Amino acid sequence: MGERTTADGAGAGPADPPARLGPVAGLRHALSLPATSFVLVLVSVVALTGFGLIMVLSASSITAYDGGEGSSFGIVARQAVFAVVGLVMMLVLSRFGPRWWRPLAWVAFALALLLQAATLTPLGVEVNGSRSWIGVGGGMRLQPAEFVKVAFALWLGAVLGHEGVRTHVLRTWGTAVGGLAAAGGLIMLGQDLGTAIIVFLLFMGALFVSDLPIAASFGTAAAGAGAVAVFVLSSPNRLRRVTAALGGREDASEADMLGTHWQSAHGEYALASGGVFGVGLGASREKWSWLPEAHNDFIFAIIGEELGLVGTLLVVGLFVMLGCGLLRVSLRAKDPLMRITSMAVFMWVIGQAAVNISVVIQLLPVIGVPLPYVSYGGSALVANLIAAGLILAFARQEPGAADALAWRRGRRRPLPILARRSGGRS
Repeated sequence: MGERTTADGAGAGPADPPARLGPVAGLRHALSLPATSFVLVLVSVVALTGFGLIMVLSASSITAYDGGEGSSFGIVARQAVFAVVGLVMMLVLSRFGPRWWRPLAWVAFALALLLQAATLTPLGVEVNGSRSWIGVGGGMRLQPAEFVKVAFALWLGAVLGHEGVRTHVLRTWGTAVGGLAAAGGLIMLGQDLGTAIIVFLLFMGALFVSDLPIAASFGTAAAGAGAVAVFVLSSPNRLRRVTAALGGREDASEADMLGTHWQSAHGEYALASGGVFGVGLGASREKWSWLPEAHNDFIFAIIGEELGLVGTLLVVGLFVMLGCGLLRVSLRAKDPLMRITSMAVFMWVIGQAAVNISVVIQLLPVIGVPLPYVSYGGSALVANLIAAGLILAFARQEPGAADALAWRRGRRRPLPILARRSGGRS
């Protein structure tokens, strides 16, 4: 299969396929195209975000109207604003060239840690026993931990991806663990174990694909698992959730609204009543104040109730598509920073989605993490879209991708201000 050439003679990727290709050959050809990684990530992220807005509207309409919003569209309207802001930031970041990433990583991580530390000051707001928010006026709240995730992923790429990592193993490992201690420690001071676990998953993804010895990864994983066990055993509330998940819910019928089994039981009722095709979009019964956090942590249950097994498999399929795109960017990256950051984002987004869905279907105890791109939460949505912007910028660096993604004839590079200083393609 030959290669096309552009006007300036540069290869633009594999030639057009023959008129007739079988399914396997067609898939193989599609995966060989230079812009495949970019398209996989972009399409899946935009689809999940749009689908999330529809489901937030459906799941929150009763809560918004009954909660004093004055309209069933109050909650989704705020989410839509954050979606627009996040999508604009995603598109802007997708045009950034490599020379911006390392300095941006240190500045972003420092600012994210400062914001997270602010939750422990009088600016902090406590919700459901977790002091993880900052009040920003007008009833709005900012959750800095979501921005810690994306900043930490990029920072790990800068720290673990430098050229001297093999000759300074202990110093590099110590710096990375110090960053984990700072990020995870500040989050745990706010009593948010669920987010701390996701941050640890992100860290382990970065560590496993770095050039550090594999023993460092396994040792850190064991230490992290031990720390999680200590945090669970030292908290009666967390221990009660774990024992409830392991021991079943024989007493669920006697539980009140604050009972241990209430939320997981009604999540199960929602999924069970949806069947294969669901009860219909907007027709959920559980969202009528039966299922707590219906538009947030348990939105997957509402998807199952209203759209049935078909709807839940659609969501899972989109996350599989996104995961394939993230893994593809990481595996094909020439720059260690791109490889490490992409894997960290994979472990964060796909790992968090797996945890959220596992909680809803009762494979895990209730942890309290949202479904990325789908659940309500402005901070989470913007941070997730920023992460997608970084990955799209990395995907542009694949050979031939920049030319394949040129918006108009004759345009071969990103905006000059964002391009590399060198003569190479961005």
